[in-house]
Amino acid sequence: MSLWKRELWRLVLLAGLGLATGWLLSAPAAGLAAGLAACLAFHLYQLRALHRWLTLNPQAEPPAASGLWGDLLDRLYRYQKGQRITQGRLLGTLRRIQESSEAMRDSVVMLDRHGDMEWWNSAAERMLGLKASHDRGHHITNLVRDPRFIDYFHARDYREPLTLPSPIDERMILQFQITLYGDDERLLMARDITRLHRLEQMRRDFVANVSHELRTPLTVLAGYLETYADHADQLPPRFARGLGQMQQQAHRMQNLVEDLLLLSRLETDRGGEDHAPLAMDELLDSVRRDAEALSGGRQTVTVEREEAASLVGSEQEIRSAISNLAFNAVRYTPPGSRIVLRWRPHPEGACLEVEDDGEGIDPVHIPRLTERFYRVDKGRSTATGGTGLGLAIVKHVLLRHDARLEIESRPGQGALFRCLFPAERLSTPSESPRSVHA
Repeated sequence: MSLWKRELWRLVLLAGLGLATGWLLSAPAAGLAAGLAACLAFHLYQLRALHRWLTLNPQAEPPAASGLWGDLLDRLYRYQKGQRITQGRLLGTLRRIQESSEAMRDSVVMLDRHGDMEWWNSAAERMLGLKASHDRGHHITNLVRDPRFIDYFHARDYREPLTLPSPIDERMILQFQITLYGDDERLLMARDITRLHRLEQMRRDFVANVSHELRTPLTVLAGYLETYADHADQLPPRFARGLGQMQQQAHRMQNLVEDLLLLSRLETDRGGEDHAPLAMDELLDSVRRDAEALSGGRQTVTVEREEAASLVGSEQEIRSAISNLAFNAVRYTPPGSRIVLRWRPHPEGACLEVEDDGEGIDPVHIPRLTERFYRVDKGRSTATGGTGLGLAIVKHVLLRHDARLEIESRPGQGALFRCLFPAERLSTPSESPRSVHA
């Protein structure tokens, strides 16, 4: 505040001197104007010095000045120096980020809010074929033109990665993952998973081939065991008991092989040829009858339906998914439990639910329930005859129908398995549902 007082006193002093000088010369107005003009000239001189400093050499020290102008120039210089330090720090951080990105084996592409490419590392040039000379500023879908990637990019649902061949080499398999950040900008990362893809394909082929080769000898064994079982009354008791156990295990192995073959087909076959609107009422009633037969009256199985559009999909696959959920509920709930099969509308489209009031599942197991052969209780699962593949089959069926599985359960509070189907998978009223045969 003292600086402003000094400037005010300087203005008063110059105006007073001018007025006094003009009074002596019998021209007080001209003297006052001359004093004010001198004050204005002083400020214009300081303003000119400031302008020359900022435009010609802002990195140099500010011109010498006193009073309010000196304080203003000092403050500008300190602010400018602080900004240069901050800018240098940010540039250093940016260089380190770029250097670390260059050292990564994965492709990194920075996209602006419109999807135009701003920067990428050398791995992106190798995997995606980007060239800095003519690709910078172009939209990412001009480079990766696969319709699946375009749909993935515009859907803005990046919770799961997308696996596609490289746009420059179909033998290279890439896993794309997009992350939103900043002002609706995107970070695209692509990882070379060719080796993992080949190993996974080898595993699938191995499981499919072994399962196929096991089917014939198991069928032969089961046939002979059934023939011998017809004459079990002629065998000693210990042989009859062993024959029954062999039949039980052979039947279990046949179920396991059939589930492995179905899972292998779901993984390798793209499907879609047999998709049609399904009559959900008939389908649920059919599955209910099968579940009641498996239950043998130990549980109560009911169907609840609300007004919802028909599902468009594969009758065989959807039946398999619902049956697995319903049969699991029958196997893993105690006698007297209530099991509900429910088809109802949902904000996302429609959902199919299988709910029971049994013992429930500890939430720690829920993330792994859809893994192959994962069992919450190995002893009880073996006793009930399950193969450990039911929920894995459900997961793959839902993936082939653009749906997802949600599981809600607590110990002692039962379990709810919800299959969420998007609106695109529902039929319009003009389409007639296809009848479902048990």
